[in-house]
Amino acid sequence: MPSADPLLTVRNLRIAFDGIETIRGLSFDVRPREVLAIVGESGAGKSLTARALLGMVPRGATRSGTIEPDLAAQRGRRISLVPQDALSALSPVHRVGDQLAAAVRSVARVPRREARRRAVAALDRVGIPDAERRARAYPHEYSGGMRQRAVIAMATINEPDIVVADEPTTALDEEHRDQVLRVLAERSEAVGAALVLVTHDMEVVRAHADRVLVMYAGRLTELGPADEVLTRPRAPYTAGLLASLPEHAPRARRLPFLPGTPPAPGTLPPGCAFAPRCPLAAGPCHETEPEPQQVEERTLACHHWPELPHPATELFHE
Repeated sequence: MPSADPLLTVRNLRIAFDGIETIRGLSFDVRPREVLAIVGESGAGKSLTARALLGMVPRGATRSGTIEPDLAAQRGRRISLVPQDALSALSPVHRVGDQLAAAVRSVARVPRREARRRAVAALDRVGIPDAERRARAYPHEYSGGMRQRAVIAMATINEPDIVVADEPTTALDEEHRDQVLRVLAERSEAVGAALVLVTHDMEVVRAHADRVLVMYAGRLTELGPADEVLTRPRAPYTAGLLASLPEHAPRARRLPFLPGTPPAPGTLPPGCAFAPRCPLAAGPCHETEPEPQQVEERTLACHHWPELPHPATELFHE
């Protein structure tokens, strides 16, 4: 089990564009060697949160709150990124092996030959066949799955403390998705790194995560051990996400879905942002935004969590 002592502590993180908050008071920890999944619908703030850990807040945004320690100056050494689009992340005019060697030399004073050796070894460890030859190839000569493996090799080559993976399998089919995620988890574990995995895929969470942070409209709605959150959600929004999975649909019924759409930043309703879509919303839900509270091993932001049935996915069944 991952240690309880955090590698990274995020408290009251707020990110705004032109005065409109997109991340609204988010707090969580990243623990050594754990896989922390950040999930939610598009626009929840998952990728922005993950990139804030690396100090990669977009130009023009304002950030407040604390991220300790601040690892932005140590990207590539103590914290690294596996991006969504590996083709864009790799330079098209430099050989893949040269790019990995440059990553080595950016943090370690080693001869070029040693950096090159480490680059080839890193490609071999992520399952690139004939790594010596492939290191001399350009990114366009790699398949999509191989490019994603290459950026995993780059992200882990300097054995960072934290690897942030932002939807790392978006462009891959199911077979390659599973392979790449397995390689990512194995390499992170091999170098002793915590893995922060941004995803919209609850099956990915089930297969790989130790804990899961569920976000909605830039805020935490539920945080806890993945096996407990996935089997007994205590926030209606989490239950709605899970209800949309085929395995939770009663036989001979239409697949449930979350009604409505998430609010855009700057158009939040009064009270709980999820209230217009929540089957339990009443009274205080429309007046006061719930503050996160500790409930056993979980953190919850919901006025009505004690009232959820089991299974809570029934809230969204017709």
